[in-house]
Amino acid sequence: MKKKLLAAIMAAVMVAGLTACGSAPAEEAAAPATEEAAPAEEAAPAEEEAPAEEAAPAEEAAPAEEAAPAESTGETIKVGIINNDPNESGYRTANDKDLKAMFVAENGYDASFAYSNKNDEQIAAAQKFIQDGVDYLLLSAADTAGWDSVLKDAQDAGIRVILFDRTIDADESLYEASIVSDMAKEGETAVEWLKGQGLEEYNIIHLQGVMGSAAQQGRTGALDAAVASDGWNLVTQQTAEWNAEKAQQIVQSVIDSGESFNVIYAENDDMAKGAVAALDKANIPHGVGKDVIIMGFDCNKWALEELLAQNWNYDGQCNPFQASYIDDIIKTIQGGGTVAEKTIIMDEKGFDATTITQEEVDAYGI
Repeated sequence: MKKKLLAAIMAAVMVAGLTACGSAPAEEAAAPATEEAAPAEEAAPAEEEAPAEEAAPAEEAAPAEEAAPAESTGETIKVGIINNDPNESGYRTANDKDLKAMFVAENGYDASFAYSNKNDEQIAAAQKFIQDGVDYLLLSAADTAGWDSVLKDAQDAGIRVILFDRTIDADESLYEASIVSDMAKEGETAVEWLKGQGLEEYNIIHLQGVMGSAAQQGRTGALDAAVASDGWNLVTQQTAEWNAEKAQQIVQSVIDSGESFNVIYAENDDMAKGAVAALDKANIPHGVGKDVIIMGFDCNKWALEELLAQNWNYDGQCNPFQASYIDDIIKTIQGGGTVAEKTIIMDEKGFDATTITQEEVDAYGI
C-alpha cells in the first residue's frame, strides 16, 4: 500500500515538472519574434524622413508663380499679335521690340506672335488665333484689303480687334480702334519738301514698298499726284519690297541704261540705302549740293546720321511705338469704358539734311 502511494506521488511530481519545462520554451520561442519585430519600429525614422518634408523645396520654387502680376489684376489677358516680318526694316524691328516689351506676363498678358508680309498668311494666322480663343487680336496688315470675313469671325467669337501701324479697308464696326501713322500725310509732307527744292526738272527713280500696304499706298499716292499735276518725270517706278538689295539692283539697272535721273524717292530707309550703294559703286555724287537727291522714310538712327553728314537729303518719320497706346485701349475696355477715338494718328515730321541737329538724331532715331 505504501509502495503504491509512493509511486502515485512520484508520477504526479514528474507530470508537473514536464508541464513547467514545456511552457518555458514556448515563451522563449515567442520572445525572439517580438524582439525581431522591434527593428520594424526602429525603422520608423523612414517615415520621419518621408519625402513629404523633403519636398519643401518644391514649395520654395513657387516664387515663379508669385512673380506673375496677373494674379493681382485679375485673369491674364490673352492676345494674338499679327505683324510684318521684323527683319523687313529697322522700323519693323523697333515696332516688334516695342510690342514684345509691353505684352508680357509682368503686365498681365499672355501674348503669341505671328509674322508675315503676305496677306493670306496673316489671315490664316488670324483664323488660328480665333480658334485659340484669344481675348484680343492685334493686327498690322500686310495689305489693306481682304480682312472683312476674318474680322467678322473674330467679332462673332467675342474677340476684340485693334489695328496698329497700318489701316485696312474694312468697316469700322469690325475693330475697336486703329493706332496708325498717316501714311498719306507722310507722302504729302515729303512731296511738298521736294517741290520746295525748286529743281529745273524732276527725273525720279521711285522705289516702292510692298504693294498694297498702307505705307506704300500713302507714300506712292502723294508722289503720283505731284507727277500728274507738276509734270515730273518718273524714270522708273518699281517695288523693291522694302529690301535694300532689290533697290540696289533697280537703281543699278537704271544706271546701266544710261537714263538721266536726279531724285531717288525711296519709300523706306533700307531701299534708300540700297540705292545709295548703287550710286557709290558708279561714283555718282549724292546728297546736299550733289547730283542726286536721296529721300527715305522711317528715321532709322543710321539714316538720320546720313542726313546729318549731308549724304542724304530728306527722311520722313514713321513712329513705330504703338504698344503703350494699345495697352491704354485694352485697359479702358477691360475696365468697362469706351474708347474715345476710333482712329489715333501718331505725331510725325520730316527732316531736312540742311537743318537737322544731333539732338534730333538722338531724339527721333530708331
